[in-house]
Amino acid sequence: MCYEMPMRALRLSLVLASWSAFAAPVQFVRAGKLLDVRSGAVRERMVVAVERGRVASALPEAQARIPEGAAVLDLSGLTVLPGLIDCHVHLSSRTDRPDRFAEIHTFKDTPFDAAFAAVLNSAKTLEAGFTTVRDVGSPPFLAVDLARRIAEGFLVGPRVVASGPGISITGGHGDLNNYSPQTRQWMFPEERDYSIADGIDQLRHTVRAQQKYGVELIKIIATGGVFSRGDQPGVAQYSLEELRAAVDEAHRGGRKVAAHAHGALGIKQAILAGADSIEHASLIDAEGIELARKRGTVLVMDVYNDEYILNEGPKLSLPAEHLEKEKAIGQLQRDNFARAFKAGVRMAFGTDAGVYPHGDNARQFAWMVRYGMTPLQAIRSATLDAAELLGKSKDAGAVEAGRFADLIAVAGDPLADVKALERVLVVVKGGVVVKDARPR
Repeated sequence: MCYEMPMRALRLSLVLASWSAFAAPVQFVRAGKLLDVRSGAVRERMVVAVERGRVASALPEAQARIPEGAAVLDLSGLTVLPGLIDCHVHLSSRTDRPDRFAEIHTFKDTPFDAAFAAVLNSAKTLEAGFTTVRDVGSPPFLAVDLARRIAEGFLVGPRVVASGPGISITGGHGDLNNYSPQTRQWMFPEERDYSIADGIDQLRHTVRAQQKYGVELIKIIATGGVFSRGDQPGVAQYSLEELRAAVDEAHRGGRKVAAHAHGALGIKQAILAGADSIEHASLIDAEGIELARKRGTVLVMDVYNDEYILNEGPKLSLPAEHLEKEKAIGQLQRDNFARAFKAGVRMAFGTDAGVYPHGDNARQFAWMVRYGMTPLQAIRSATLDAAELLGKSKDAGAVEAGRFADLIAVAGDPLADVKALERVLVVVKGGVVVKDARPR
C-alpha cells in the first residue's frame, strides 16, 4: 500500500502535467460491442462518428464511411458504453491520510488544501470512467471554480455540476458543533460561510447568495448526518415551511435542489417541499416511498460506502460517534433501497465519493445489483437516469447523435458481470482520449 499510493499519484500527476500532449482527439471510434443503454441491446461491430466533441452518428460498421487518414480509435475487442455519471461526490475531500477524520484538519487545513485535493480527485474520477459528476458540498465556491477550469481545459476532470456548501440550521449537520463559543470559522470578511441559515428570510437570502456565485445546484440539509457531531441522522432539522421557501427560491433561480435527508420525517418534508432529489434516504418509510413515487422525486442512495466506513473507519481514526451512527443506519439504508426500487421510485447513481477513496465509484454497481437491480438498470441509473436528474439529457447519458462524445470501454460484458465497470480501460471525453490503459 505504501508503494502503490505514491505510484498512482505519480501517474496521475504526469497526466495532469502533460494534459495537452496526452489528450488525443478522435473522429471515429470502432466498437467491438456498443451497449445501447436505452434499449439494453448490445450492438456488434459499430462505428461512432465524432464531430466537434459530440456524437454525429452510431452506425453498423458496414454502413459507416471512414475517410482515409481519419483519426480512428479502434476498440474492436472491447465493450463501449456512454461515460458514467455520479450524482453525489465531494471532490475536495481527501481520503489518503490515516487521520483524515481527525477534526484538527477542520482548523489546520486551508481552502487551498481542499482545492489541491479536488484537482487530483477530479483526475482520478475521470480515469475511473465517470465523465460527469454532481459535486454536492465543498468549501465556497470551490466546485464552481473547479467546474469552470475543467470546462475550459485548464484542468483534467469530469464535467462538474456544482453546488456550494450544504445549507444547514445552526447546530445542524453542516455546522461546527460541540466546541466552545470562542471557536469560529469563516472565510469571507462578513464572517459568513454561506452554509448556515435559520428561518425563511435567511434561507431565501442564502440561496440567493449561493446563486450569485454561480452554483448550478442548491443542497439543503433536511436532517442530521453521520459525519457530524451532536446531531442524529434521523432527526428533521428544517421545518416544512423553511424547506418550501428554500426550494421555491432555488427553482425561481433556475436551480435544482438536492436534499440531504436520512430520517423518515425529513425525507417526506423535503419531498413535499419539492426537492428534486433526496440524498441518502436511509430511513425512508413506506409513506415516504409512496410519496416519492407519486411525485417523481429521485432517490440518490449511497449503498456502497457502508462497507468502506465500517471496515476502514476504525483504522482511519473515525470517531466512535460516527461509527455508531453508520452501524445504526447502513443496513437499513440498503434494505430501504431494495423496497424503494421495487416500488418503482426513480433512482439515480450517487456514491458519496470522498467518504471512500475517489476513483472507486464503480464499486457501487455491484451493491445496487445485490439489492434488486439488474446490471442494465444499475447502468441506466448512472447514465440516462442520472443525466435526467442533472438536467443534462440533451448532452450526456447515452451514445446518441447530438450528445457529448463521452465514452468508456471495458473488457467483457457488464450486463453479465457489472463489476467489469470497476476496470475501465479507455475513457473518451468530448471526443478526446483521456485514458488508454489497454494492454500493449
